[in-house]
Amino acid sequence: MTDATPLLEVQHLNAWYGAAQVVFDVQLQVQRGEVVALVGRNGAGKSSTLKAIMGLMPRRTGRVLFAGHNLSQAEPYQAARLGLGYVPEDRRIFTNLTVLENLQLGVQPARALTEGQQGRFTPQWSLEKIFALFPNLADMQHRSANHMSGGEQQMLTVARTLMGNPCMVLLDEPSEGVAPIIVEQMGEMILALKRQGVSVLLSEQNTHFAQWVSDRSYALDRGVLTTA
Repeated sequence: MTDATPLLEVQHLNAWYGAAQVVFDVQLQVQRGEVVALVGRNGAGKSSTLKAIMGLMPRRTGRVLFAGHNLSQAEPYQAARLGLGYVPEDRRIFTNLTVLENLQLGVQPARALTEGQQGRFTPQWSLEKIFALFPNLADMQHRSANHMSGGEQQMLTVARTLMGNPCMVLLDEPSEGVAPIIVEQMGEMILALKRQGVSVLLSEQNTHFAQWVSDRSYALDRGVLTTA
């Protein structure tokens, strides 16, 4: 059962790249322990919406409320410190470091679920738990990240985010451009996160994948929500 108060609430979110508006009045909610998908074709505004929530867009308006905090004017690092994890589509791993070194860079301390909830903490991630979730990474933990396949790098990006002990993850196009076996592993990973109480908001153009892993979805077209 999820908490009645949304973990994430987005109200009238707009975002721009320069003079071009790409997100229009988006409103959505994600409950604690819920997996929600943003679905739409390529260029529908899914990634831009996630970036705007995280504070990565050059210009945005509207309200982003997360775990009792107003992130509307927050910088990305402030959102991360409050437990909002972000996995970009383009991975952004440190290719000159090993898998283990990438994971160690993501470590953050344990955090309460919301402000004032001492004693109630988000799931705690250790290297042992990460390697249980991603056995492939355990076998290559001393490998340089630039010697990994695209799918393996995608897993590493997710794993590095989890090392920050987030209570929610923004996951951008997890099935895009990876082998079918990696897509299946990504889906199982999302379902495992849900079982552990981690909320997920993912952007996805693969509707079959989105239906498999999510509790519900929002459809986007040209930056506008068309269904909720």
